[in-house]
Amino acid sequence: MPSQKRKPRVLSGIQSSGNLHIGNYLGAIKNWVQDQDRYENYFMIADYHAITGLPDSQALRQQKRELIGLLLACGLDPNKSVIFEQSDVAEHMELAWILTCVTPVGWLERMTQYKDKTQKISDKQSIGAGLLIYPTLMASDILIYQADEVPVGEDQRQHVEITRDIAQRFNHLYGETFTIPAVHIRESGARIMDLTNPQKKMSKSDEDAAGRLALLDTPDELRKKIKTATTDSMRDIVFDTRPERAGLFNLLTIYLELSGQSKAEIETHFSCKGYKHLKEELGGLVVESLAPIQKRYAEITADPGYLDLFLKEQAAKAQVVASKTLQDVRQKIGVD
Repeated sequence: MPSQKRKPRVLSGIQSSGNLHIGNYLGAIKNWVQDQDRYENYFMIADYHAITGLPDSQALRQQKRELIGLLLACGLDPNKSVIFEQSDVAEHMELAWILTCVTPVGWLERMTQYKDKTQKISDKQSIGAGLLIYPTLMASDILIYQADEVPVGEDQRQHVEITRDIAQRFNHLYGETFTIPAVHIRESGARIMDLTNPQKKMSKSDEDAAGRLALLDTPDELRKKIKTATTDSMRDIVFDTRPERAGLFNLLTIYLELSGQSKAEIETHFSCKGYKHLKEELGGLVVESLAPIQKRYAEITADPGYLDLFLKEQAAKAQVVASKTLQDVRQKIGVD
């Protein structure tokens, strides 16, 4: 009997900040849920990466728990995927140090993200070394699970490419050890824009919360934000991609993704109707669509001990793979 082929293993790192919004859900999380049966998924909450910005410790704890609760509420299934905190798997940090030692400084200094971030800091003496060696920790996150693919946005391509370079250099120095991961530029779902400034993407880190529909916003908050969303002075409600109609296009995109209707059906439905009608209907649709997620989130977080136990179990699953990789690496470099 031929052996059953293993599903491609995928590592997805998720920023450990709260305020997940409808753009995160429609653009990424919804797709993750739908693809759970296609891949062997490892979803990592990247809390060690977050401390390069020196966040408030209590806020970081709260944001991580909210994020994990929402991922589960949105449909990520722990029976199909491993969902864990980076800091709960100590092997990440040990491998990160080893990879830092085999990574040339020049590779790190040419990273676009490092150059962009340090240019914005006036006091160069205050720049933390974590900004420079960030890519070796990211490489560790990927390589320790022997990931076949890493789905990222175009802005993260360079980080996966340096991971491939680091893996190849280690394999050259110490023998075949790491799977060389493929860069998978994900086909993004709906691109949801800011409600008040539809020229930029909806952001969970923007200080002005009026532009995002947070998954945990109350029904009144959701309706109010949609009611005050930027549109234009024209009257016809159609999927018009011209920049001056970006606000309308954004609202219709949200309606399209949540309703399951076609563009033609939506345009026909709103023919001879005004923006007020569109916003009222969209508000009701968003509230209705997020209600099951909010209900499930409330159930998940009702027991303070549930997430603690859940994360302990998930970390143990991740460590089965991570410890095996690290044991091999330690033997290869001679510190076993």
